[in-house]
Amino acid sequence: MIRTLLLAISLLSVASVRADWIEESDRYALEVLSAQGRMMPEEMSRQGLEKFDDAVLDLGPDLVERRVALYRAEIARLDAALAREDNARVRQDLRIMRGELEGNVTTLELEHRFLLPYVDLHAFLFSSFRGLLDPRVDRGRYPAALERLHKYTGEAEGYLPITEQARARTSERLDVEGLLGPYSGEVESALQSAPHLVSGLRSVFAESGLEGWQDSLALLEQQLQEYAEWTRKVVLPRAREDNRLPEALYVNNLRNFGVTDSPEALIMEAQYSYQLIRSQMQALAIRIAGERNWKQRDLVSVLRQLKAEQIPEDELLALYQERLGVVEEIIRREQLVTLPERGAVIRVATEAEAAASPASFMSPPQLIDNTGQYGEFVLVQSNPTLGAEARMDDWSHDAMTWALLVHEARPGHELQFSRLVEDGTSLARAIFAFNSANVEGWGLYAESIMQPYLPLEGQLFDLYTRLLRAARMFLDPMVNTGQMSRDEAEDFLVEQAGLSRAMASSEADRYAFRMPGQATSYYFGYIRLMRLRTELEIALGDQFDAKAFHDFVLRQGLLPPAMLREAVLAHFNGA
Repeated sequence: MIRTLLLAISLLSVASVRADWIEESDRYALEVLSAQGRMMPEEMSRQGLEKFDDAVLDLGPDLVERRVALYRAEIARLDAALAREDNARVRQDLRIMRGELEGNVTTLELEHRFLLPYVDLHAFLFSSFRGLLDPRVDRGRYPAALERLHKYTGEAEGYLPITEQARARTSERLDVEGLLGPYSGEVESALQSAPHLVSGLRSVFAESGLEGWQDSLALLEQQLQEYAEWTRKVVLPRAREDNRLPEALYVNNLRNFGVTDSPEALIMEAQYSYQLIRSQMQALAIRIAGERNWKQRDLVSVLRQLKAEQIPEDELLALYQERLGVVEEIIRREQLVTLPERGAVIRVATEAEAAASPASFMSPPQLIDNTGQYGEFVLVQSNPTLGAEARMDDWSHDAMTWALLVHEARPGHELQFSRLVEDGTSLARAIFAFNSANVEGWGLYAESIMQPYLPLEGQLFDLYTRLLRAARMFLDPMVNTGQMSRDEAEDFLVEQAGLSRAMASSEADRYAFRMPGQATSYYFGYIRLMRLRTELEIALGDQFDAKAFHDFVLRQGLLPPAMLREAVLAHFNGA
């Protein structure tokens, strides 16, 4: 799994040859990104635009109106470029960028219409400094973090504390009739995570080697404490008990994650797939139970017995690294996809990272002017906000290591990012076309092409992760359309899918408030890749080459499904 706010890919100048059309496309993209940087500089800095390293989020008055005006101005510029541009690929990229900006306008207007604004500043600020002070970032950029810190606290001339601005944006709309407050579970989770994130902030600065940050960070911590107290006093009483968003907002969320089906269609398709995968798993479970002489052969019992084979915490990272070598041997032997010569990076999450994203994830490098930085597969072993129940046994047992590895590392997300770093692609296809369905669809597809070559227990849990993604595709819309409560979804995952209570809780939070709609994107994107492969196999017959197909898909960047289908069919049918 991986974080939707924060998942994207690297583009990059490290490619030795870049087509002329990419240079032209990137010129337009950099203009749009620079315009966006005036409002959200931390995100542009994280992607590699160094000129925004010392700038901070604009939370000033008339925020929504100013953002919408900025996006509309950029849309007009792209329309003008489309009118004069002849290159078909550049035009395609211009349409990708335009579509993304139109989606941003729609989202801003819907949220302004329906929701009381609320910012989880602890999470935002941890992400801000963790991104700039990442060990993979050029240390020459680090001093900008001090300027950023002074602006957040209001110590810099002309700047108000970011906590004061965030309170003002919420307070000015408290009396607007009909606005929904944030979901109570979201606010409570943010307050529980706050101490872990503050501790993480201090660790990030301490490990950076910078000097002179202590007093300003202490001031920021005081301001954040006051913000948390204000949140309890003002925001929590206005929070809604029902997690559901207005239908228009939830459907818009789905579209933003690349999911174009209706909630009803998602539920129907996923419920069928769930049972189909479960039956395949049961057949494997019976075989495994027989080989091990286990009396209980039902699926959940076999899953739980295999989960009991936990790897000691101090041995887990080494095992994942060892298994990576085995997986790479399989990929090369079976000619599945082209691999880089260098190794993949795997590490264990810090406590603050686990609090911010309580599931294992791929941490992307900067996206622009990359000089050889790569993604990192980050292992999360607990959810610190759950206290005594924090421990997850779902990702640290022997059988699961295979499925998680091939999804997050190779041939999954790490390979996605690596190929884009090494092959180069346009910014439009690396940033603006990015959505969960494109990225997570490949991750789940990568699991499926590896399944036949894994040990029997690995095959079972490879199917298990597919089962969970199918379950997500009906649980998320059911929770968000009132057909199931958040707690019922958690219980279902524990009782029917054998997840730990900690992991099931994190999953249910994802559906209810962390990223409503995002969890559907995995299986949705996977299905579309499978359909495209089938269409190509029908067209090519015994001329179909899986490795050539996989390499071509990865070279396309993150094209939306319709554009990817067009590119694949044109390339292979014309060959």
